[in-house]
Amino acid sequence: MGMDTKDKQLLKLLQQDATLSVNDLADRISLSATPTWKRIQRLAREGPIKKQVCLLDRKALNVNITVFVAIKTNQHDPKWLEKFATNVCDLPEVVEFYRMSGKIDYLLKIVVPDIEGYDKIYKKLINAAALYDVSSSFAMEEIKHTTVLPLDYC
Repeated sequence: MGMDTKDKQLLKLLQQDATLSVNDLADRISLSATPTWKRIQRLAREGPIKKQVCLLDRKALNVNITVFVAIKTNQHDPKWLEKFATNVCDLPEVVEFYRMSGKIDYLLKIVVPDIEGYDKIYKKLINAAALYDVSSSFAMEEIKHTTVLPLDYC
């Protein structure tokens, strides 16, 4: 999909505040409302806009602790992965889940209210499927967190 400067301006604005009205967006990118609305619809239909969500404050929701969990396994067959992935994806505390290259097989980002909350999740993880090693690291400070993606590569 080819994107022009107006498309990129729209995406930048929407990443910062998806509640802006079409009229506000149109004013900011120097277009009228109808072409702006059509661009948004095209960007949603063709893929750059996956969905619009509301970002919540995790501290206000009492999930103050962020845990990064590195998992190693000696199981690499599709059935094992399907079972493991299904069980992990069913845990709402797991907010990110990646299959990795290198020394670890999977990396999870988990948010919980406290250490006891993590221990409950840990027990569910080790019961989810056969694991070789589970290593947890607790974030001491969040230095940067954003959902804004760079637009210089499209």
